[in-house]
Amino acid sequence: MIIYPAIDLRRGRCVRLKQGDPQAETVFSEDPIAIALHWEQQGAEWLHIVNLDGALGDSGAADANLAALRAILGTITIPVQLGGGLRSLHAIESALQMGVRRVVLGTVAVVAPEIMDQAVRQFGAECIAVALDVREGQVAIHGWQTTGHTSLSDLARRIRDAGVPRVVYTDIQRDGMLSGVNTTACAALAQATGLKVIVSGGVASLEDIQQAKQMEWAGIEGVIIGRALYTGQIDLKEALALARPQV
Repeated sequence: MIIYPAIDLRRGRCVRLKQGDPQAETVFSEDPIAIALHWEQQGAEWLHIVNLDGALGDSGAADANLAALRAILGTITIPVQLGGGLRSLHAIESALQMGVRRVVLGTVAVVAPEIMDQAVRQFGAECIAVALDVREGQVAIHGWQTTGHTSLSDLARRIRDAGVPRVVYTDIQRDGMLSGVNTTACAALAQATGLKVIVSGGVASLEDIQQAKQMEWAGIEGVIIGRALYTGQIDLKEALALARPQV
């Protein structure tokens, strides 16, 4: 199972939000490049980076995040998974050409699924994942600001049929709240669809990592850790040790 330290970029800084609320922001570092290097040095095998301003539709601020992303990609050697505001083939291609290993599509998978289909054909299925950002059974889009366009089950089937192999499942009501992860819903989704699931939202303790690891057999492939790493509630080296195959 893969542990993904999260770096959420907003106006070029490393921040965390609560439940995706732009007004509930905590700035953890003005230097996201140093943060990325730190997680790599701690043993991280992947990074999960989110362009929050891109997700929220603030193109001007998103440019600062792209500059930070380029600097991160030029500094570290581990692969990067990127989400936030990737709503066109051009944006997807630009991210991959920049050196991003995998893009995470969100809004576009709901409002323009043909772009998701084309991205799989053009760039390969392993380069594409889809974010399932869920609030009360409905998928949220546009930076989690709106819901009601589609249900979780309908979108999951559409993703599977497009050939996308994995999703990032975020329980929005848990995100940034350190309230524990919804491994039951993630495992059920994986078993029902055959999709590989990366768990996100609410990771608070090593117990959450252990719970996800115990459901690896059901299709849980990874866990994204955000706030708990930055507050010290989870030690990355300990999380990595729990996630690795037992010998």
